[in-house]
Amino acid sequence: MDIRAFGLAAVAALAGCGGVTHRVHGGAVDRVIDQKPVRGAYLEAIGIGASDPALKSDTQRMALARDAAIVKAQYELMSMVKGVRLEGGITVERALESDSTLSARVSDTIRGAEIHKSEFTADNGCVVTLRLPKTALEKSLGSRLQ
Repeated sequence: MDIRAFGLAAVAALAGCGGVTHRVHGGAVDRVIDQKPVRGAYLEAIGIGASDPALKSDTQRMALARDAAIVKAQYELMSMVKGVRLEGGITVERALESDSTLSARVSDTIRGAEIHKSEFTADNGCVVTLRLPKTALEKSLGSRLQ
């Protein structure tokens, strides 16, 4: 194996480390989706979106399906975050109820989650995987997660 081939193999191997699982195979969303919401230093959520099949172009259908998938993944991420416990045993949901500024910061943090992967189906649907670094969430909460 020459050095260039070795380098490409090494890059390909490292790219898989901590990578996102494929959710679409053969142009369709998998029937079973194994989801691990906590992946090391991240919280991860997926969203599945579709668009109106009557739209004129594939580009329009794909764009709207991706937007819908992002919104769904953000909703899922917010649901996960609300159940997280902070120092002192209080949940994020309880903290958000009493502090509107905190609620806005957490919402902004979730909207800023990394779009780690977008996969399109044969019918122009989309599966999006979002990742939120725990450190970003801790920063917006001003508290350490348990």
